Formats: sequence, structure tokens, C-alpha cells
Amino acid sequence: MINYISWQKQLTYVFYIALAKNGYRKGKKMENEENILGHEKIGKLMKKFSIPCIISLLVNSLYNIVDQIFIGWGVGYLGNGATNVVFPLVIVCLAFALMLGDGSSAYLSLKLGEKKKKEAGKGVANGIGTAVTLAIIFFIISITFLPQLLNLFGCTDNLREYALNYGYIIVIGLPFMMIGISLNSIIRADGNPKYAMTSMVSGAILNVILDPIFIFVFKMGVQGAAIATIISQFLTFAINIMYIKKFKSISLEKKDFKLQINIIKKVALLGISSFITQMSFVVVMAVENNLLAKYGAYSKYGSEIPITVLGIVMKISQILNSIIIGIASGAQPIVGYNYGAGKYDRVKQTLKLVLGLSLIVSTIAFILFQSIPRQLISIFGSGDELYMEFACLSFRIYLMLCICNGVQIPSGIFFQAIGKSFKSAILSLSRQILILIPAFAILGKIFGIQGMLYAGPFADGTAFCIAVVLLILEIKNLGKSNKVSEALIDDTSTDNKLNKKIVITVSREYGSGGRYVGRLIADKLGIKFYDKEFITKLALETGLSEEYIESNEQKRDILAGLNNGYYFGLDNSDELFIKESEMIKEVASKESCVIIGRCSDFILKDRENVIKVFIYSDMEDKIKRATEIYGFDTNKAEKEIKRIDKLRANHYKYYTEKEWSDHSNYDICINSDALGVEKSADLICSMIKEKETKLKNVKESIKS
Repeated sequence: MINYISWQKQLTYVFYIALAKNGYRKGKKMENEENILGHEKIGKLMKKFSIPCIISLLVNSLYNIVDQIFIGWGVGYLGNGATNVVFPLVIVCLAFALMLGDGSSAYLSLKLGEKKKKEAGKGVANGIGTAVTLAIIFFIISITFLPQLLNLFGCTDNLREYALNYGYIIVIGLPFMMIGISLNSIIRADGNPKYAMTSMVSGAILNVILDPIFIFVFKMGVQGAAIATIISQFLTFAINIMYIKKFKSISLEKKDFKLQINIIKKVALLGISSFITQMSFVVVMAVENNLLAKYGAYSKYGSEIPITVLGIVMKISQILNSIIIGIASGAQPIVGYNYGAGKYDRVKQTLKLVLGLSLIVSTIAFILFQSIPRQLISIFGSGDELYMEFACLSFRIYLMLCICNGVQIPSGIFFQAIGKSFKSAILSLSRQILILIPAFAILGKIFGIQGMLYAGPFADGTAFCIAVVLLILEIKNLGKSNKVSEALIDDTSTDNKLNKKIVITVSREYGSGGRYVGRLIADKLGIKFYDKEFITKLALETGLSEEYIESNEQKRDILAGLNNGYYFGLDNSDELFIKESEMIKEVASKESCVIIGRCSDFILKDRENVIKVFIYSDMEDKIKRATEIYGFDTNKAEKEIKRIDKLRANHYKYYTEKEWSDHSNYDICINSDALGVEKSADLICSMIKEKETKLKNVKESIKS
């Protein structure tokens, strides 16, 4: 069985690395030239980006289908049914492997971007160590409780012998699969995607070669298919293990593999998107198989035919989805860059092209599913007339509204591209979890097995309506900004009154007046004030608009972890953080200054000449300031203040692993309304003078 999701990632990532080397990567500017994403013809860009994505996804889906074809012809439809009830167990392990692998690779990329190689190495080592630990735990649990687990995933009495014969062998390969998959993601992030792809493709090809040998030559049935799978998994595992001593960007020491809870949590959070995607698939399969077995038993088809057929139908429909996902994910960096750069006409043009191509593909698929279902199911082996009858019903009913996928899937990826995490999550989860599962249960109970088939078009149609509404509203408001800026004129004088280099970082609750306090400190001490300057410089370096940067920096939605989707590498938020970190370190090393927000207290935490300030105030005072100074609606001010503070807290937590409001992070925390902003600034200035004196005394004592 091919780990099709992971292998798709390898091929897609190789393509994006190739683009990066040629100056095409999102958010980068070619020397003395505007990023190609911002000016090249959309059609030409789509060819460059989407075609490799489509090919990788299609090849991958076909390999997975070929595996099922061999089992169908060599064993029969009961063999395919058995693999369908074992498959959720494999996906559970895959979910944890991808979470640790993708999380470790993201951790590696972030820490390397921050020039922290030792921390990067610890993250990778902890990811690998955790993957090994979980692999052993899952092996013990699976080998011990396999019969019970198969019951959970909808196994019937007629499928049990096949499923156990297949499952006990598959379980042996699970540890190798988990470690191999986790390492694959890390190897990609180390800058060697070709090596990662080679290991995965080698396993995939070996599996296809061994399947017919074990099934047809050695007459080993489902056991032969399972043996072919674990041999292939071991090959990938062995190739990847050999890479551990070859890391280019980091060097791993034995002590790095000591598991640390805080690092493991960070790695897991970075990879949570992959985990949720896989686990949602597991939940759907488990519910579907159990309900198919239940309602199928009351029908003339029995339990096994529905479990087998619908599993095959979903795999064939994956070919349709692969093409649509390839089209949309290829357009994702184009949309993301131009949205960030404020080129909304190009965003609309790209979206229009994506939707047009996707609808053409889904329409062709609809015609095939409705006109030749018998021929499609026959590819997977023969069956009796009831088997063929149910297969035709499944294609024609379950995939009745597959045309809707041409809008729903691209819409979800579009919202990923523009950083709208909540909308993206709604569209990603709506069909599978929020709609399909309840529809299975309700329609199945009312109409039996045919009701479960109608759950498919019901979910497709409902998800389509949600996507259309969200898409229309987004396009209607594209480019419009209703945010209120805290901008002040940044013309701070630099008549420096300090004898020593001191850096003051100011974190603040929204509406607390913290930015103004920071400005007063800079004025009183005659030192530089840094806030909006970072935005201007980032805009020049990335090509993103100042409005986009100001709207997205220092803010992280709680659902942003789901926003990693089909485009791999650092997103805009990560790149902004890394670049801002570099700028903060640069200005702090050159001069005394006041730096507002941007996790600057954490970024400069190891410097002794830094004073870390946190400004807060009561909600009543913040509402008053927000309404009088920022023009907020009095009735909505409190809600908006809480929302912005939550985004700041999420951003701080994500990049520092600390709580933004934890006063132990700072040297001084002041309620600005208890003293007033003027006296708050005076108090901090007094503290700065004491800090300066202390630094002077330390320096003199060292000399003496």
C-alpha cells in the first residue's frame, strides 16, 4: 500500500525547490527585478506551477489504485474490503508521523532562519526521537489489540480472516513507515528534496513490482500484498536512516536526542495541520465502514459489498480531486504573493482561471461517472451482479454532484493562500466532518444503504453553497480595508541623552497607550523609535504591500496551524517574523532605541543591555482610548480589543513558546492608566538610567 499523501509531498516540494533556485519562490525578489509572480502572465505561471503538482498527485493516486487492482484480481472483492478496514489504522500512524516530520521540518526552517543551528538540531532530534518512541508504542498496541481495532474500523465476520491476515503483517511495517515518513519531511527541509523523493519513489516502485509477484506467482493473497508493502516501507526507512549522518544544515549530537517536552510540543503544533487532515480521514472511514456494514446487512447487498465498493469509488474520485487540487495548489503561491502585494486584479484573474479549469475537469469526471460506472469498477476485478449493481449505484448517486468539487476545493486552497485561516478551515472540514458524517448517520437511518449514498451529493452540495457564499463575500471586499491604524508620525529626534547603549522593548495590550508610552520614552531620551520603519523595510525586501504586512504581522489566528495545506515551505507570516527578527537584532546592535512589539523582548532576551516593558490597562480605559483616539464603535470596542490581543498572544506563543501576558517575561509591567502615560514614561526612563549606571559599574569592575 502506497503512502500516497507523503509521496505527493515529496514530488511537489521538489518542484518548489527548483523554482526557488531559479528565483520564482513566493515572497522573494530577484535581483533588481520584481518577483515573477507579480508580473508574469497568469496562464504561463499556472503552467509552471500547476502541471507538476497535477502530475505528482495523479501518479500517486494511480499507484494507490494499482495496489487495489492487484488485490481485486488476485483475491477478489473481499480482499479489497479487508484492506479498507485495515487502512484507517495505517492512516492513524501516518497522521502522527506527518505531524512529527512536518513539524520538525518547519521547526528546522524557522530556527535556521533565525540563525539558531543548535536549537534547530534539538528540534530535529526530538522529532526523530518522538517518532521512534511512538512507532514502538503503536506497534505494541496494534499487534496486541488488532482484532478490537478492526472492529472499531467496521470489520465484518466475512472480512475478518482476510483483514487479520493482512493486518498482522502490515502492523510489522508500521514502525518503519512512521520513522521513514518523519525522516522524509526533515530531509526535504535540510535542502535535499531529491534524496527524500528518491527514497519514497523507490519504495513505491518496489511495492508495485512485488505485489504481482507475491499475489500471483507465490499465491499468497492478501498476505502477499502486505509483505510487498512492508518490504517497500523498510527500503524507504533504510535509505532515510542513512541520511541522519549526512545532514547539511545541522549536526546532531547524542545529547540532542534527549526528549524535551517544550520542544516536542512546539514541533507537534507546527505539524498539527497534517495530523488533523489525516485524522479527519480516519474518522470518516471508521464511521462510513461501520454504517455501511450496519445498513448493508439489512439490504440485499450485504455488508461486504458496500464497504468494498464505496472504498474503491472514493479512490477513483481521488483522481478527480488530484487534478483539481493540483490546479488550485499550483495557483496558491501566485494568489498569495499578489494578494500580499496588493495586486487584487491579478488575484481575481488567477482565481477565475482556476475555477474555470477545475469546473471543466469536474464536468468531464461527472460524465464518466454517470455513463460508464460498470467499466470503471471492472478495473478492480470481477464480482457478481449484486456487486456490479451496487457499484453503478454508488458512482451515479454518491458522485452525483462531484461537479461541485470544482468550486469547493479551489475555494479552500484560495483562502489558505490569502491567510484566511478560519474560512479555510471551515471549507476543509465542512464536507468531511461537519456535513458528511452527520449525513451518513441521518440519511442512513431513514433510507438505509441508499440513504448513505445520497449523503455524498448532500455533502457536496452543502459544502459548495458554503464555499460560494464565502467566496463571493471575499471577492466583493477584496482590497477593502476597514482596520484602524495606530500610526503616529515617526520623526523621533536622536539627541541621545544616554552614555551607554540601551534597548527598550515595549509590548502592550491594544488600547493601553503602550505605543505612545514608547514614543515618549524615545523623545525623552533622544533615541530612535522603531515601529512602522520595520513595515516599510519589509515591504521593500519582500514585495508585499505595507497594508498587507501591517494587517498580518504580530497577529496569528488560532486556526493558522490549519493553513499549511498543499503549498510547502514557510508561509508569509513565518518569513515576516524571520526578517523582522533579523532587523531587530541589527538595530539593537547598532544603537540605543525603543522597539515596539514584534516579540522583540524574546528575540533580544540574551542581551544584558535590554529593558523589557509590558504596558497594560483596565478594559474600561482601553475602550475609552479605542473610541476616542482610534474611532472604534463603543458597542464593538471591547470585542475588537479582545480579538486583537488574542491574535497578538497567539503570535507570541507560536514563535516564543511563552505566554504573552506572563509578567515574568518582562522587567517592568505598568498599568498606564494608574500613573498616566507621561508618568509611566518617566518611571521607565528612571529605570533606564539605573540600568545604564549598573552597566557602567559592571564594565569598570571588569576593567579593574
